[in-house]
Amino acid sequence: MNILILGGCGAQGRAAVYDLIQSSNVSQVICADQAPEEIYQWIDTPTVTKIQTIVLDAADPAALRTLMDTVDGVIDLLPRQFMVAVCEAAIDSKTHLVNTNYAQSINHLDQAAHTAGVALMPECGLDPGIDLIIFQEAVRRFDEVDVIQSYCGGIPEPGACENPLHYKISWTWEGVLSATKRHSRMVCDGKLVEVPASLQHAPENVSQINFPGLGILEAIPNGDAVYFAQQLAVDATIRETGRYTLRWPGWSAFWHPLKQFGFLSEKPVEGLSVSVSPYEMMNKLLAPQLQYDKNENDLVPMLNIFEGRMAGRRCRLTTHLLIKRDPETGLMAMAQGVGFPASIVIQMIVEHVIEQKGLLAPTQHVPYEPFVHELGRRGITISEKQEFLT
Repeated sequence: MNILILGGCGAQGRAAVYDLIQSSNVSQVICADQAPEEIYQWIDTPTVTKIQTIVLDAADPAALRTLMDTVDGVIDLLPRQFMVAVCEAAIDSKTHLVNTNYAQSINHLDQAAHTAGVALMPECGLDPGIDLIIFQEAVRRFDEVDVIQSYCGGIPEPGACENPLHYKISWTWEGVLSATKRHSRMVCDGKLVEVPASLQHAPENVSQINFPGLGILEAIPNGDAVYFAQQLAVDATIRETGRYTLRWPGWSAFWHPLKQFGFLSEKPVEGLSVSVSPYEMMNKLLAPQLQYDKNENDLVPMLNIFEGRMAGRRCRLTTHLLIKRDPETGLMAMAQGVGFPASIVIQMIVEHVIEQKGLLAPTQHVPYEPFVHELGRRGITISEKQEFLT
């Protein structure tokens, strides 16, 4: 099979490229980016001959369709503003596509994709992605689910926490800033709760968890848990559900007062000699100071908690995983967590392991056992504990 990766030179793109070229079923990987030759700066394997590089103009729909016409599947890792145009191009060229962004902006493309015989699989990275596939399996095991709590984040290893934030960038800093401006929806004690971005880091909204092997981490509300409860068809029984970002303690104490003073506002500050917003300033000021050194490692902890009734008894299922930077390849933990699932699933689609067409969802269409097996082959293992409570 031939696979096209849009944005293949980013951190997550490199992990997807690396994973694909290891597969005996993949004949060619087309790496499309603004400067695609950068891919050769870090790949040094006999399979490098599988890679073809192409300069990409993501704003040119005709160029996207021409690229897609030559391949069996596409992994889209471009910024989310290109998502609709890229999916439309995939439908026009009748090419299957996997994307790691949230799906809401392309819900209207379901019928067109189905008619074209195309599988579009968004939300297929780490979070969302791996977590949603775990959700699907957990809900299948329970007779009734009323608790789904999901925690995930990218953090430095303890030895790399030398700055005041105890944080370094393992994806894009602008993406991190954007996530700190995301509203959240959850269910608490059976009631819908909405947390505005301005109060996301307020003390009353921040909790703590004890993650195995790491200790205490902050849990910050971040995302629409209700949306996924509806996808899983458990919204009628759910009484507790939330999605939370994990950070080392101290993260929220930094951001909450800054938000109150408008440091993430995108409105230009009046009275300056140039037009610049606090958001732009925070982006340019902090990004260079929060980079990993070559000898430093990032971590990705994920924890999911499910409760409900199983075989007539109250039951709790807890799953967790911890991804670490690969010392041999240099691939960041976050890159593996995003790039590997995208690679696994596009191969599943092209090989007809996943046969459905239209707008698909990891909560419904990715087979759990084969997926988890493939993750394990790549060094990512999911641990679980099941216990009856009554």
